[in-house]
Amino acid sequence: MAAYFFGISGAPHMRGWHHLYPALPAFHGREQLRAGIGALIGISMCALIVSFGESYGASSLYLVAPLGATAVLVFCVPNSPLAQPWSAIVGNVTSALVALAAIQNVPAPWSAGIAVGGAITAMMFVRALHPPGGAVALLTALDPAPALKTGPLFAVMPIGLTTTALVLTAIVYNRVTGRVYPFRQPEPEEAHEPEQRLGLSTEQLGELLERFNQSANVGIADLGRLLAAAEAEAAQHRFDGTTCGDVMTTELVTVRLDTPLLEAAGLFRGHKIKSLPVVDSDMTLHGLVLQADLLAGFAGQDGPTALRQRSLRRSVSEVMRPAVRAVSHDLPVGALLNRLAAQGSEVVPVTQGRRLVGILTRSDIIGLLLQGAEDRLPE
Repeated sequence: MAAYFFGISGAPHMRGWHHLYPALPAFHGREQLRAGIGALIGISMCALIVSFGESYGASSLYLVAPLGATAVLVFCVPNSPLAQPWSAIVGNVTSALVALAAIQNVPAPWSAGIAVGGAITAMMFVRALHPPGGAVALLTALDPAPALKTGPLFAVMPIGLTTTALVLTAIVYNRVTGRVYPFRQPEPEEAHEPEQRLGLSTEQLGELLERFNQSANVGIADLGRLLAAAEAEAAQHRFDGTTCGDVMTTELVTVRLDTPLLEAAGLFRGHKIKSLPVVDSDMTLHGLVLQADLLAGFAGQDGPTALRQRSLRRSVSEVMRPAVRAVSHDLPVGALLNRLAAQGSEVVPVTQGRRLVGILTRSDIIGLLLQGAEDRLPE
């Protein structure tokens, strides 16, 4: 009977009970202890600053209750946009200023609503939405005497100073305990691990957040990380643990560092290949020569005679590119999908240690994708 009452039964008229269940998943490991100790340290640091200020006669410096809510955000959900330093500090300070203006110009009891509503609007306007800011505004309206006595300085001390102290403590504590705070901001000038961004630009990720009205809940960089992790997991299931070593081409045509360009050109022409790995006698990989690199090595000559004379003196070591995109033979092949599809790579060297053991091309991936295609065709 109890199970039926709490919605475990499949009865249609009782299925709505699951909407009342906890929305948060269970916290893993010692996260509860980590967050709790962080809040303890953070609020204690604020109390220490207040105590120090009082000893010097700073009567306007004291703790305010909304700091407890700020502590929940910066220590429990440090990846939330609502918990970031700008949101916390500017949000609380802005709310205090708006609330001060409300209690000075609007009579009670209307000042409370005006203070909270105005604070929310102002925080959104300056892109510093911080839920404890609403509590700052309400507290100021309900107990206006300290704010009226201190004046505009009330927004700086105690609100701004204590919030800043709490945020600084959170930055240090989260970093020390393995959490990223402040959260990752996108850097469009730099290409950080492009293969982990699904081929989506920062603008496109931002548009996704806007479309689903989630800009206040998750940052752009973290959304990219989550989507990339989901793609990698899906690819792992799709290819059933297939590694680069399982599908790579092992019949290799290679050159040495001192191989002349003309000889390399002959290998390209004779084997109909698109790349030449540059190795030494024990197959240690040094670089990669593409057809475009070879053409660039021949470019800029005065004529056929000068071309031949100069090319006889040049080797592939002068035109090769570093093999920075080489991958390990045991890397799941799904991890390369975005690089081959979206990043323009056509060939990826596969190594075991530093030794070249194979080459992975788009053709190898296409062949893998087509395996069993006949079985999937509709009859």
